[in-house]
Amino acid sequence: MKDQTSLYGQIQEALHYIRTQTDFQPRYGIVLGTGLSGLAEEIDTVAEISYGDIPHFPTSTVKGHKGKLVFGHLGGKPVVAMAGRFHYYEGYTAKQITFPVRVMKFLGIELLILSNAAGSANQHIQAGDIVFIRDHINMQPDNPLRGPNDERLGPRFPDMLHTYDRQLNAKGLEIAQKHNIRAHEGVYLALQGPNLETPAEYNFFHIIGADLVGMSTVPEVLVARHMGLKVMALSAATNKCYPLEEIRETTHDDVIAVAQGVEPKMRKIVMELLEFLG
Repeated sequence: MKDQTSLYGQIQEALHYIRTQTDFQPRYGIVLGTGLSGLAEEIDTVAEISYGDIPHFPTSTVKGHKGKLVFGHLGGKPVVAMAGRFHYYEGYTAKQITFPVRVMKFLGIELLILSNAAGSANQHIQAGDIVFIRDHINMQPDNPLRGPNDERLGPRFPDMLHTYDRQLNAKGLEIAQKHNIRAHEGVYLALQGPNLETPAEYNFFHIIGADLVGMSTVPEVLVARHMGLKVMALSAATNKCYPLEEIRETTHDDVIAVAQGVEPKMRKIVMELLEFLG
């Protein structure tokens, strides 16, 4: 009898459906965040599957997130891209948010590349800059690894010392410098959202070592590392949150507009990185 109640069983069910739609074998997984889903247009597409058609997948409710898996080639490399991600603030559990990452692992990916839009809590990181994440601070109230552990998915206590691939970051910074793109490495702090933060909170985040503040990415990263995937994450800094006198009232439309301005630069970096990985 098929196990459809456990997380492992649900992954297998989603995998089975996807395989009825395409036998494409991706090597790299990409999560396209706010305002950055335009990268999906660069993929030489073999297949697209709406999230709503895949068993146990949530559906994205956020403006700027398309809500589909895209299979094809990017930079000449076989990829599967999430055009739109899920967030804790949408009402999903951490396990639901990260379910697609587990499915991508079972599809055969070796590296997960994530993108997001974030506020800058570092006076040297300007709106429009790209930041390669070197570490994170998790202040979200749920953890996707909470609950019984299934050893088929990963160990009970995964180590987080080398969470982000610093060699890939170094290559990304090299590519950015070659194209005169402003880029940095930094620490990403994850919150549940959906409200933007108060000046006192931004000040606190700066004091404890955060360079960026956002509402995503870390749950997917925890699950990717739990399953032994390499991880690289890039942020588009979309608004300045430090020093406090530089904070301006910001709307989600403002964030999307800045992220879309950054997207061609991030696309160039990711595509050259994929070519390098060959």
